[in-house]
Amino acid sequence: MKRSLIVALLATLLPYSLASSEPSAFGAGDISSPQPYGLTSSEKVILQNKDNLQKVVVKSNNQANEVDSLRERIDGLQSIVESLSRKSQENKIFMQNMNDKQSEELKTANEFEKRVNQVAQTNTENIEKIKLLMSELSKLLDTINANYVTKEEFNSLVNDVNKFKEIMTVEFKKKATSGKSQLDSISKADIYNSAREFYDKKNYTESIEYYTYLIDNNYKPARAHYMIGEMHYYRKNYSEAIAYFKKSASLYSEASYMPELMLHTASAMEKTGDKNNAIAFYNGIISKYPNTKYASDAQKYISLMK
Repeated sequence: MKRSLIVALLATLLPYSLASSEPSAFGAGDISSPQPYGLTSSEKVILQNKDNLQKVVVKSNNQANEVDSLRERIDGLQSIVESLSRKSQENKIFMQNMNDKQSEELKTANEFEKRVNQVAQTNTENIEKIKLLMSELSKLLDTINANYVTKEEFNSLVNDVNKFKEIMTVEFKKKATSGKSQLDSISKADIYNSAREFYDKKNYTESIEYYTYLIDNNYKPARAHYMIGEMHYYRKNYSEAIAYFKKSASLYSEASYMPELMLHTASAMEKTGDKNNAIAFYNGIISKYPNTKYASDAQKYISLMK
């Protein structure tokens, strides 16, 4: 029952996961990667819930295996009990036949005592086998209880999923009401120029707000993503910067700012510890934009990493 509920939870998460995915130019934001980077806040929530669900699935599978083992041991116990029952019946019949036949050899006290002792010994051995099996079953039950996914754990997981859905709902509502901005009365071109002026003055908060408005209204979204990425880069929010650079490149890979976008992407990767991908980007800049200051900078950064 719990395993089917877990599968249902995974199915519940899937649409949100697909809705948040983007065409990846660099591999940033890929939550299926063993070491994902460049995740947005929503992608980080998806990754955390994905890990929690995987742990519960593994735990549930382990419990199923333990229960199967318990069933096998119970079958073994049943066989012993049935064998004991048969032997008891045989002994009963034997005792009746002994009285009925009144045979001379069974009338003697020694023979009778011998048969009784055999019966007692057989019963004692069977009882010891049952005690041993019951002890093993008790240990197995203790193990299952120790690893069992409790109702509290499962409810906690459900709460995490519901919280994530609430986050996504709020985000969707924000986008749905984004048209009710005070910037609606201003032309997109003027907003674009104001966003650049804020950027030049290092008023990044206002600039990000204006560029975000332009993205929501699909006005020069590639440039807007790049500019927001730049501001996150200068604020040392490197994972966020990579995510915006990635989106910008996927929208317009031939933009004039691509050399600097790639250089800052490589630098952000290096800052987050992703040195292998950083070197790959530096080399890509050297190959694609030779004899430029970006290629020179890339070569310098590679030398400093060694």
